[in-house]
Amino acid sequence: MADSTKRRELQVDLGERSYPILIGPGLLAEAGNLFREKGFPLKAPILLVADAAVEARYAPTLEASLRQAGYTVTRAVVPSGEQSKSLEMFDELITAALEAGLDRKSTVIALGGGVVGDLAGFVAASYMRGVRFVQVPTTILAHDSSVGGKVAVNHRLAKNIIGAFHQPEFVLYDLDTLKSLPMRDVRSGYSEVIKHGLIWDADFVNYCDERAERLLALDPDSLGHALYEGCKVKAIVVSRDERENDLRAILNLGHTIGHALEAVAGYGELLHGEAIAIGMVGSARLAEKFGYGADIAAETERLFRKFGLPVRIPGGYSTDAIMAAMMHDKKFSEGKMVFVVPKAIGEVEIRGDVPTEWVRSIVEGLKEENGV
Repeated sequence: MADSTKRRELQVDLGERSYPILIGPGLLAEAGNLFREKGFPLKAPILLVADAAVEARYAPTLEASLRQAGYTVTRAVVPSGEQSKSLEMFDELITAALEAGLDRKSTVIALGGGVVGDLAGFVAASYMRGVRFVQVPTTILAHDSSVGGKVAVNHRLAKNIIGAFHQPEFVLYDLDTLKSLPMRDVRSGYSEVIKHGLIWDADFVNYCDERAERLLALDPDSLGHALYEGCKVKAIVVSRDERENDLRAILNLGHTIGHALEAVAGYGELLHGEAIAIGMVGSARLAEKFGYGADIAAETERLFRKFGLPVRIPGGYSTDAIMAAMMHDKKFSEGKMVFVVPKAIGEVEIRGDVPTEWVRSIVEGLKEENGV
C-alpha cells in the first residue's frame, strides 16, 4: 500500500545560500512553525503573493499558520496566467510591499505556480535590493521553476528576459495542493518532470514510463517520488552551476523552440509544459541530424504521447515568426543557434553550432505532420 503521509526532503547545496526542499502532505498548516524554526524574525512583515486560481483555497491555511506563529501577513492576489509576468504587475507588487511596510528583514512568499513564483521572486530580488523569499508551489510544473533561484518577468518580445538570480530560503511543496489541478495542468507539469530524466537519469525516465497511469492519477507515493527525483536533478545541476555559466544550460532542453512557440501564441494558448514537450521533440530530431539515432526522437515522442502531451506545432503558427522569436531567446548567441541536444535518453550536450536551416526544417516538419 502506498504511503500517502511520507515526507521527503533534499538540499540545494550553494554554500551560505543552501536551502531545503520539503515535499509532502499537510505542509501549509506547518508553515508558521517552519518559519520560526528557520529564524525568520517575527517583527518583519510578510507579503504573501497568491495566484488568483488558488488563493481562496490555500492562502487562508498558510496565512493562519503564519499568524498563529506570530507573524504579520499582507496578502496580494495576482491574476492567473502568463500575462501577470509583466512589469506592470511587478510595479503593483512593489507598491503592495511598500504599503505593507516591508523592511530589509521581511519575506515575500510565492503561493501558486511558476508564474507567481517568477514574479514574486523578482519582487523579492528587487525590493530594497533583495529580501527573503519562500516558494510554495501549487502545481507540478513549478517543481522546476521553484528550485534554482531564476526569477523573471516577460517582455512583449521575449520570455523571462528581465530577471535575476535570487535563491529562496526554502521550498515548501505541499502535495495536497496538487489535488485541485485540472488534468491539462497535470499533464503539462509532467513535461518538466520527464525533462529532468531525459537530461540526467534514464532510470527515472523508465520510472515515469512504467508509472504513467499512477502519476496522472496523482497517486501520492508515485507523485512524491517523481517530484523528489525531478527536484533532485535540478538541485544537483544548480549546485554545480548556480548562474548558468555552463552546465545549468542543460535544463533548457526543449526550451528554445518551446519559448518561441509561447511567444508566437501570445503566452496562454499553449501551456508552458505543452510548448516545452513540442520543443523536446524538436531537439530529439536535431539529435538525429547530429547522428545520434532516430530512436531518441521516437522514444521521446512516444513518452509524451503516453502522458497526453502535444508533440506537434498547432496549425496557424508562422515558421518565420517562430524563427524570429528564437532569435530573441537568451540561448541565441553570436549569430549561431544554441540548442540542448540529447545524445541518448538521460544524456544531453549543449551545441552552439546548430545550422539555422536545420532548425527551420524541423519546425516545418513538426507543422506539416499536424494531423499525425
